[in-house]
Amino acid sequence: MEVPVKSLELKKRIKRSKGKSINWTPWFFITPHLVIFSLFFLVPILYGIYISFTNWDLVGKADFVGLANYKEILFQKDSSFYTQFHNGLKNTFIFVILSVPFCVIVPLLLASALHAKPRFHKLFQSIFYMPSLFSISAVVIIWTLMFNVNQGPINKLLGESIVWTGTQPYAWIALVIVTVWWCIGGNMIIYQAALNGISKDFYEASDIDGANSIQKFFKITLPSIRGQLLYTVVITTIAQFNVYGQPLMLTGGGPTESTRVLLMDIQQNAFGSGQSIAGIASAMAFILGLCIMVVSLIQFLFLRNKD
Repeated sequence: MEVPVKSLELKKRIKRSKGKSINWTPWFFITPHLVIFSLFFLVPILYGIYISFTNWDLVGKADFVGLANYKEILFQKDSSFYTQFHNGLKNTFIFVILSVPFCVIVPLLLASALHAKPRFHKLFQSIFYMPSLFSISAVVIIWTLMFNVNQGPINKLLGESIVWTGTQPYAWIALVIVTVWWCIGGNMIIYQAALNGISKDFYEASDIDGANSIQKFFKITLPSIRGQLLYTVVITTIAQFNVYGQPLMLTGGGPTESTRVLLMDIQQNAFGSGQSIAGIASAMAFILGLCIMVVSLIQFLFLRNKD
């Protein structure tokens, strides 16, 4: 009885694999990243979750209190931490809802315009990307001067004396403008790379069918860069949930704490003046992290590429 050829080949492969030693080369490249990831990301996250179940002032012994911190910030309405958490989380969601669409749509429109390669398109690309190289401190200082009530060029252009950082809804408008101006460069570069990867044959075929520019954009461009859109939407949303510098330096959380985001309360409780309440701050941070995960998962389910 003849043995099938495939069976003989399989036996030979098994013998060769048994005689081979482990290839350590991939581990040589991966290990440094794993060590850094564990030390500076995984361990702090796990330790922060543990701290959220304790009463700790960063100095003495951490006393385990179970779910007491979560109960206080979620359900104990007479607690100041309850007010801080709900007001901060609400303002954080407002900021995300207001800023993320502009941080995605504006760079996409700019990338589409530059993709047509107008005159001086390289110069405009550099100008649009340049703000992303600045620190948040420099960005806020620039825009504080721009929004100045008496001497700011924006009020002079409008011919009004609007207190941009001290009244609503102008405080939210100012925060969104600053954030979009600061963030458009990174997403714009991603969209430009994605647009360059679209085959010109699609557009040539659409020209034969008589499609206009708007039809090309929605029927060819957007479906072709869906993966990049998903990436930028999720990453931008995560970044805006972690907003801190803009409201801290531009509005100070005002007026009347209407722009005070949750990270400002987390920082104040953990490292602010007076006694540190690390357990409460960690519980707030952990819930904020869960919110980010849930929102990102929902975005992924709605925007993922379906064959």
